[in-house]
Amino acid sequence: MDKISIYTDGACKGNPGVGGWGALLIAGEKEKELFGGEKDSTNNRMELMAVIQALTVLKRPCEIILHTDSQYVLKGITEWIQGWKAKGWKTAAKTPVKNVDLWQALDQARNTHKIEWKWVKGHSGHPGNERADQLANRGVDSVR
Repeated sequence: MDKISIYTDGACKGNPGVGGWGALLIAGEKEKELFGGEKDSTNNRMELMAVIQALTVLKRPCEIILHTDSQYVLKGITEWIQGWKAKGWKTAAKTPVKNVDLWQALDQARNTHKIEWKWVKGHSGHPGNERADQLANRGVDSVR
């Protein structure tokens, strides 16, 4: 399996508002930058989109260290998702899971990969996270 480091971030100007997502993929000496945006979104949706887009661009199963500054994404995928699925995509309070379309897409996108999920503090000078943040802001600019 190829080994890849991925850094993802989402941005939103207003919440909801114009949103952008960005991802930096690093495999050895090779780097790939991805970004995009939506005119009407939320920060959480953009955080999820960054991860989904990064995983779906990969052509074969990979061993990934995925860095995110989003506790929502990290806890959702490592702690909450199994319960949501078992309850028919309902929360513990029996309400529908927010952003269920993206959670289902992420659940599907991760299936072929071995992923180690890592949280990094946002806006703290971490080079990969800072680049992902810049890409997310480019995503915002791309749809303004």
